[in-house]
Amino acid sequence: MFFLRPKPTGMSAAQAVQDAQNGALTVIDVREHSEVAASGKAKGALHIPLMRLADMADPRHPDFHPDLNGVSTIALYCASGGRSQSGEMILRRLGYEDVHNIGGLGHWVQAGGAIERA
Repeated sequence: MFFLRPKPTGMSAAQAVQDAQNGALTVIDVREHSEVAASGKAKGALHIPLMRLADMADPRHPDFHPDLNGVSTIALYCASGGRSQSGEMILRRLGYEDVHNIGGLGHWVQAGGAIERA
């Protein structure tokens, strides 16, 4: 069972699920490896832990994640929405403009989003 905080404002998890299915959105899971191993992640989401996000989302960094090259719209989630809010701020500082905190994995599931396990 997932702990759910109030849903963040901006893009809803339901809109993120729909946009991800249509290929119009990149979803990033910013939780730790152990959390993803325990519960899985949103189907098709990139897993970039929050502590690595600034490096892996910066095109100038050697650890830049190639799947972020040319991405326009990004939705972030964590366990409940707190870390994904921090992730949104990190990405905005790096110049990403269309970035949304959709809350926690539970919000994704409630909105009908599929889960995949490694």
